[in-house]
Amino acid sequence: MKLINIGYGNLVSAERLLAVVSPDSAPIKRIVQDSREIGMLIDATYGRKTKSVLIMDTGHTVLSALAPEAISARAETEEGAQHG
Repeated sequence: MKLINIGYGNLVSAERLLAVVSPDSAPIKRIVQDSREIGMLIDATYGRKTKSVLIMDTGHTVLSALAPEAISARAETEEGAQHG
């Protein structure tokens, strides 16, 4: 199983990750709020500002303090390390 570091020692499964998006738009804010209400929100920001929202195929929504670009770069680095 390939894991992606989303900051502060937190990891998510790359196979389960559907999207990494910015939390600024109203539709994403609704997704976060809806996930919070039904207990499917995982806050991995450690109290810092949310810079990206990860949508998982399990129905969970994960908040990260890393920018989407940083998570993407880490995912690509992990992929390169496993193939090399």
